[in-house]
Amino acid sequence: MGGMPTFIIGGAIRKMREEEAKKKMPMASESDQENESVGLRVGPLAWKWPPVYPYDDELFLLPDAEPPIINPLAAATGESVEDTDEDRIKREEKSRVAVGEFWKTEPDTKEFLSDASVNNLRNHLAFYLKEGDDVLEFGAGEDSYFPKGLKLGSHVGVAYTADKMKLNPSITELITADLNDVEEERGVRSEDVKGLGQGRFDKIVMTNTVDFLTRPREVFRTAWFLLKPGGTMIVPFSSRDAYKPAFEKVQTKMWRTMNDDQHMWVAGSFFQFSAGDGWEGLKGFDISPPKPNNFIQEKLDKTTSMYVVQATKASLSSTIDPNDPTSFFSSSLWLTPVMESRDKMLIAPRLGRAWEKANEEGRKHIEGNTEVLVKIYESLVKMDSFAFPFNLQAQLATDLMSDMDFDGNDLQITNLRMGLGLSPPNDSFWGPVGKLTGAMVPEDKVSLLAHIVPRFGKNGEEGERRLQDFVSGLEPTCSALRRKCGGMDEGDVQLAATELLAAEVMRVGRGGGKEEFARFVTAMSKEDVEGVLERRKGYKREAEEEMKKMVKEREEERKRAEEEREKMMKQMEEARENRTMRFNPETGAFEEVEGSEGE
Repeated sequence: MGGMPTFIIGGAIRKMREEEAKKKMPMASESDQENESVGLRVGPLAWKWPPVYPYDDELFLLPDAEPPIINPLAAATGESVEDTDEDRIKREEKSRVAVGEFWKTEPDTKEFLSDASVNNLRNHLAFYLKEGDDVLEFGAGEDSYFPKGLKLGSHVGVAYTADKMKLNPSITELITADLNDVEEERGVRSEDVKGLGQGRFDKIVMTNTVDFLTRPREVFRTAWFLLKPGGTMIVPFSSRDAYKPAFEKVQTKMWRTMNDDQHMWVAGSFFQFSAGDGWEGLKGFDISPPKPNNFIQEKLDKTTSMYVVQATKASLSSTIDPNDPTSFFSSSLWLTPVMESRDKMLIAPRLGRAWEKANEEGRKHIEGNTEVLVKIYESLVKMDSFAFPFNLQAQLATDLMSDMDFDGNDLQITNLRMGLGLSPPNDSFWGPVGKLTGAMVPEDKVSLLAHIVPRFGKNGEEGERRLQDFVSGLEPTCSALRRKCGGMDEGDVQLAATELLAAEVMRVGRGGGKEEFARFVTAMSKEDVEGVLERRKGYKREAEEEMKKMVKEREEERKRAEEEREKMMKQMEEARENRTMRFNPETGAFEEVEGSEGE
């Protein structure tokens, strides 16, 4: 029989399989695999995330969706090329209608899954679903692949249409809802889904549905809201091309263009960017059936690869631990819309420190004011991150929340926007203030905003008069300090002037007005002014030191996790090269390979 010698073919096949196995080696330690189902591929320490949500809306477009309207003339002149919000809403609505028509007559995904894949999925779910569990299923159909005979407390199904769910004997309650119709940054819009109640379910399962979500963060936020603390969301999905011909028109661009390994990391990121640390124990499984040993048969085999990403809802801190107030603020921000994970990470320790320094009344104010952060960050997210860095944004938000007068009323938010330069400054206040504080550094301007903004809309006519006294007193105070402190840097002159005015003139109950303030400034010595600056800069140095400490601790934690990961990967690589150990996906453990030297 002619052809290529079998030993050459065998060597090529063996090498190809070894390379493939190397790519799929699990990034999970033996301790990670304890008490888990088989096939654990990515352990909790192996995930890495960028600081902000990394995906453009375009990645979630469906094949038939209309692309954003681009104005060629605007593009040529450097103006905005994005379509309007109204255009975007119209496009999304048109896409939703088309998708809705598809789901009314959708084929059954089950016919595209191999028996071996379905069996592995059923075994995986059997490991985590328990008798009496209350289970919510997003994207439910006629078969949920739950273990046969399992008696659940309840099984609520949610899907676009009810037809397939009615054929599912496990479902005890069904809800029709479009999971792609969402309130941006918040969750699924359906009142029926919201009405299921916070913290109701032990498990949420979403099988072969993540690839159809055009707003996945909102769906995962909703799942977090509906889960009990300690409850688990399980997200199984098939390989990219498992049911491509029939379902491609409703799969997002992300799912159509990325490979299966990327899909696992993407699905994991939806947990991270929906509620951040509100999810814990994030894990990724490869529960694909083994491929045939025969190379030719492997090419012909229709076995479907199957993966699972899952995480558990962390417990929300209901009270503040005086020894660790940061934990309370961190958990209270898990579902805060508008804010990115990076922002929450920056502001939680600042709020914790502000709480520690406040009196009892101030602490209650800070605790009850976290909802106002949304209003603050709706403005801050529009700022240029280079001109106004994220750490300064977090500091401003903390200072505002710590002020007893700040409640986020419309007048305060309007003036915050003018002070940030997001709205045109008015001639009566922000115009002159901007001109007379031009030499101040950004950090000092942040402090000035924190002094001024809470005064708006407070204390009636007296409060308004104090604001006008601040404006009218700024130029003469700067002039007096220049004469008193010859040679002082202009930025320091403006800083001292604004600090004095904010402390003595702007606050109701302090000082007796412009005349008394003028006498106070006249009586100050150069040393007095320098003392004001030293105290102010002392606060800044303290904040900088706290920031350095936080960055150092975070970097040490990152290095520790990286070292743990590298150590684990090195051990597995040595085991592979020595061919004395292998990972057995059926047992979820490393095992000695018998007779490896003879292979």
